[in-house]
Amino acid sequence: MPLALLALAISAFGIGTTEFVMMGLLPNVADDLGTSVPTAGYLVSAYALGVVIGAPLLTALGSRIPRKRMLVGLMAVFTAGNLASALAPDFGLLVVGRLLAGLPHGAFFGVGAVVAARLVREGRQARAVATMFLGLTIANIVGVPAATSLGQRFGWRATFLIVAVIGLVAMAALAKLIPQLPAEEHTGLGRELRALADRQVLLGLLTTVFGFAGIFAVYSYLASMMTQVTGFAEGSVPLVLALFGIGMTLGALAAGPLTDRALRPTLYGSLAALALVLTAFHFTAQVKWAALVTVVLIGAVGFLTTTPLQMLVMNKAHRAPTLAAASNQSAFNLANAGGAWAGGLALAANWGWTSPTLVGAVLAALGLAVAVVAGLLDRGTHDPSRIVARSEDAGATAAVGGSRLG
Repeated sequence: MPLALLALAISAFGIGTTEFVMMGLLPNVADDLGTSVPTAGYLVSAYALGVVIGAPLLTALGSRIPRKRMLVGLMAVFTAGNLASALAPDFGLLVVGRLLAGLPHGAFFGVGAVVAARLVREGRQARAVATMFLGLTIANIVGVPAATSLGQRFGWRATFLIVAVIGLVAMAALAKLIPQLPAEEHTGLGRELRALADRQVLLGLLTTVFGFAGIFAVYSYLASMMTQVTGFAEGSVPLVLALFGIGMTLGALAAGPLTDRALRPTLYGSLAALALVLTAFHFTAQVKWAALVTVVLIGAVGFLTTTPLQMLVMNKAHRAPTLAAASNQSAFNLANAGGAWAGGLALAANWGWTSPTLVGAVLAALGLAVAVVAGLLDRGTHDPSRIVARSEDAGATAAVGGSRLG
């Protein structure tokens, strides 16, 4: 694998750290800025809103910017947002800083996924994309726990300062290791929007929303389940979250080769496994060792879905894949918000602390249903399944073969 993928993974590590660390710092921020924890929760929503808005907007605005310059610029915005968060004098400006930090998230992963696919030979594109996402999973094992501990000891501002430093390191790595890749000739906004309107792309995005919402219906309330049902002490929660991150990493490692070999079967299998594992968690949550094993499995099969979902929308929007790939990140964040909301409804209805597991299983099953329908509709259609990029400078076509769909 090219060293350039390391630069993408470092960037993903920083993005993953700042996205998830806020959940552990909400009490600290609330105490310091004189607000309540529920109100501080808007900081999580502000970041997610930034992702949803920024993914299509920044991707469209940067459609003609060379890919390397675009990636460095997006990380610069990310770094500025975290620095602004660290220096925010009040809650309102902290919300603005979080929104700013979230804006480049989706666009970065959209552009980064296309760049990763162009850096490797045909048949290894999914492995390259999965390598970039490894930075995101490792952030949940190392970055988030470490940043949370740092924030609890030295104050939450220190956390965002450290993340800003990671952003600077990522910018340097991108500038040094990413080769010059000019913007694709076929990336006008109209072409990107037409690619995004493709039925298979829309069904892929809908699969992401439902399927991944199943994970967040459970992950959002995992700490409470572990303390209220399984019987772990609050101090053990970071370990449980780290185990979830280990599962995510294992899933990411398996996702690349499996997706390169057979995209749709990998997607079907991972969503079906997710529905089954979430259902099992409703029962295994009662036993400590079984609960921990299931947490690892949820992370593994859950993150096994991400690479085939990303590759699917990129392949189906093969003439203009960047906006589709970025929009898939918006879909992931909609799944985050929607899954947490659906799991919260079950808890509010007094169905019990483990009720979000069954809600998550239903959502994963709905995602599988959408994916199967999309696969049936796609049968017999001509599908080159190739991410095509045309160089502005030379005008020569560089075709990157996508994953096999069968």
